[in-house]
Amino acid sequence: MLRRLRRLLVWSSLALLLFVPDPPPGVPGGAGREPFVWDRDALWERLEERFARAREVGCEGLRAPIAEGLAALDGHLAALESAERPPGHPGYEALEAGLFELGPLVAACPERVDELEAAHERMRRVVKDQSRRWDANARDARAQVYRLLYGGRMAVEEVLLQQDEGAIVALSHGTDEPSATPSATLLGVRVHSGDVLVSRGGAPTSALIARGNDYPGNFSHVALVHVAEDTAEVSVVESHIEQGVVVSTLDQYLGDRKLRVMVLRLRADVAPDPMLPHRAAEHALTEARRRHIPYDFAMDHRDPSDMFCSEVASSAYRAEGVELWEGLTSMSSVGVTSWLAAFGVEHFETHGPSDLEYDPKLRVVAEWRDPEALFEDHLDDAVVDAMLEGAERGERLGHDPWMLPAARLAKAYSVVLNLFGGVGPVPEGMSATTALRAEWLRERHARIAEDVRRRAEAFRAEHGYRPPYWELVRLAREAKADLD
Repeated sequence: MLRRLRRLLVWSSLALLLFVPDPPPGVPGGAGREPFVWDRDALWERLEERFARAREVGCEGLRAPIAEGLAALDGHLAALESAERPPGHPGYEALEAGLFELGPLVAACPERVDELEAAHERMRRVVKDQSRRWDANARDARAQVYRLLYGGRMAVEEVLLQQDEGAIVALSHGTDEPSATPSATLLGVRVHSGDVLVSRGGAPTSALIARGNDYPGNFSHVALVHVAEDTAEVSVVESHIEQGVVVSTLDQYLGDRKLRVMVLRLRADVAPDPMLPHRAAEHALTEARRRHIPYDFAMDHRDPSDMFCSEVASSAYRAEGVELWEGLTSMSSVGVTSWLAAFGVEHFETHGPSDLEYDPKLRVVAEWRDPEALFEDHLDDAVVDAMLEGAERGERLGHDPWMLPAARLAKAYSVVLNLFGGVGPVPEGMSATTALRAEWLRERHARIAEDVRRRAEAFRAEHGYRPPYWELVRLAREAKADLD
């Protein structure tokens, strides 16, 4: 009887220990920079009113103002192409204003969308060329590039989202930078060995990665393309939270849901040897096959012993003497850093996926977006933006404490699988509590998103058009408030 009682006490104590919570994550200092804020609500409202009026006028009545707007953009771009202009030059403000003002008119006249996209692509090329002479980490330079490249994309996508889904062209061509490295075709684009793929996944954590920094963006994942010289076999080297660094086939890479993919290529005039990008890809491929490389939750881009996704590209190019991410990704606000720290992030100046687009060493070759998921992409971002506003007010990532014992048992099982090269339900390097936080984020995001989707349909029924991004954020705030 006494022996049974001892066993019962031992097992009861062990069971209770499984409920003991982890110590709460501390409040990190962050990067100490000033997060970018648009603070232009009055402009967004005016643009929406401009769109409503344009719909009433109709395409025939918009021909002249659209032609004038396109001509004005052409003039601004020609002036910027003709001479070096520093950040803050009035030409950039005129270019930004011209694109924003033209957007609502083209949204009401979809036959002119191709011309707007061509102007946007030319703008991206001009801005990246100008920025080669700027300090990428200076606030004025960083803000200027961001306003035009990120802002320009959002302006064009707002236009696209007012078209029928079947009318949205999935592929947007950029600059076909010459390359001597082996090549293959991906999603209708000729990619070369050493090209970098930045993409956006469909999970809430992907939206958090894209939005959770001082310059919220559109991308959450980075991968490096390797094309074999003799067989033209394509390998994609990437790092996943669940597995660490892996070598994927094209089918495997595309098998993970992607809302958008951008192809970036090192400028030909940056590499002293035209085969340098291929050697960088060879380095990444060799390292991935030589050893198991765990995922780097701390996001330390200087230590390649573990690697998060961006490190796969940056460490490979660093081995060849090329430093990518001239403008470091920074996370400074208390809300963002607290949430990221709860997922294991320790370095708040690092290499974030979205910011690689702005590196002047790289050309944007093409961007592919899923037409059927473009609105969902914007909706996910709006929900995360609303949730991060709550984080700034002190709201923290939650988790279900009653699930902690089961999560810890799942973690123990995962550790055993990891020892034999397997992948368990809780990723290597992630604690049971962190896994529960990820589940809490997924569930809460899904509940808010479902409500926003319903509100967006009601908005469309009332106004006759899809809610633009600023309206989606407002709807997400309302949905979150109702859930709270």
